[in-house]
Amino acid sequence: MPASTSKQPKDAHSLNIGQALLPKITLKQLSVFISIYQTGSTSAATEQLHLSQSAVSSALTELEDRLKIPLFERIGRRLHRNDNAQAIYIQAQAIVSQCLTLEQYHQYQAGRIHIGASTTIGNYVLPSLIQQIYGDSPEAKIEFFIGNTRDVVAEVEQLKVDIALVEGMPRPTDSKLIEQKAWRHDKLIVFAKKDSKWLAGIEAKQKANNDKNEVPSYQLTTKQLAKIPLLVREPGSGTRQVIDEQLLQYMPQAEVVMAIQQSEAIKNMVKADIGFGCLSQHVIETDLEQGSLIAIDIKEIDLQRVWWMIWHKQRHKSEIWQQFVSSLVSDTR
Repeated sequence: MPASTSKQPKDAHSLNIGQALLPKITLKQLSVFISIYQTGSTSAATEQLHLSQSAVSSALTELEDRLKIPLFERIGRRLHRNDNAQAIYIQAQAIVSQCLTLEQYHQYQAGRIHIGASTTIGNYVLPSLIQQIYGDSPEAKIEFFIGNTRDVVAEVEQLKVDIALVEGMPRPTDSKLIEQKAWRHDKLIVFAKKDSKWLAGIEAKQKANNDKNEVPSYQLTTKQLAKIPLLVREPGSGTRQVIDEQLLQYMPQAEVVMAIQQSEAIKNMVKADIGFGCLSQHVIETDLEQGSLIAIDIKEIDLQRVWWMIWHKQRHKSEIWQQFVSSLVSDTR
């Protein structure tokens, strides 16, 4: 007799739920049973669960019919636990507890957001945005990832962050997976140390008044700038993308361009008069106000740029996600 070719599951857990009947036992029936088991009567369960007497009695009867065993002995108005009741009670509690955990997980996820940000935004703008989220939702659970634009986009593509704020324009190839929306405008500024040696021989622009304490301002051509060491962010950063597209392409004769990963390092090197820097206005605004650094105007060059919010097309948009995006959209700066 040929051996059977049918494959039997190794155990009950290996059954595909699609091949089995869905259970007829309901959470309501289990909750009613648990309440009666704990309180000893249907009337007490009625009060505890805020159900009608008939609903409680019906749920218990349906559960007993489904299990094909009695769970209580009915003596007068009291219900006495049957020998079967304890084992069923332990299992019922486990099932209801798991369902409650599932609901709590959903609530946890609904209040959780993982934000990505490119370096300038992450260091200088994101803190105030996070403070705003906590102000609107004190119980929010916030995680964040900060890196250059290329790294942040990769995190979005891999669904590791819910939404990201980047300084660089996402690549055209990213559009297959990523949604993007213009968020805010920013400006890059070429800057130097006050009284820098690199400005020697370059005439300052005419002052509007004779205030000797006024910080001098300079305007250079790209040809003049090309002779000065320029400290910029590394390839892959949004800041570097703008510099490449809107400044360096007009400076093919540039003598020294130093790529540095950290904006603070660029600032400190400029303060040491190693060369000029080019960073977001957000990075150097305090130094400009204090006068330790000065802005350099580059003739006929506009370093305006757009910041973007991006997210994966398949990302679930939770309530806190929608609140955060709404606050970004309403930000008109």
